[in-house]
Amino acid sequence: QVQLVESGGGLVQAGGSLRLSCAASGRTFSSYTMGWFRQAPGKEREFVAGIIWTGDSTLYADSVKGRFTISRDNARNTVYLQMNSLKPEDTAVYYCAAAYGNTWSLADFGSWGQGTQVTVSS
Repeated sequence: QVQLVESGGGLVQAGGSLRLSCAASGRTFSSYTMGWFRQAPGKEREFVAGIIWTGDSTLYADSVKGRFTISRDNARNTVYLQMNSLKPEDTAVYYCAAAYGNTWSLADFGSWGQGTQVTVSS
């Protein structure tokens, strides 16, 4: 397993941008599919974006396509989520998660960070 620490959350006005970072510990970071999830108050946690270990394949929730970009730097053991054109409905706690191997199965994401708050004001 890997240990994950998110950063970069904050308060931003609608239409603004934020970049979240997730630093991972462990020597096998490059073997993991990385994902970003979010949970808004009173709602279930939902998938936002994912990237396989090579960085060649990404997946996005329909609600963020064209606005969010996930990327990774295996040399730095870090995954990023660039969020542009933010909307009030993007307000949530954002979590970084890791799944061993190349997988899009949500059940395989077994390592989670503590979360970082993103608040988008209207």
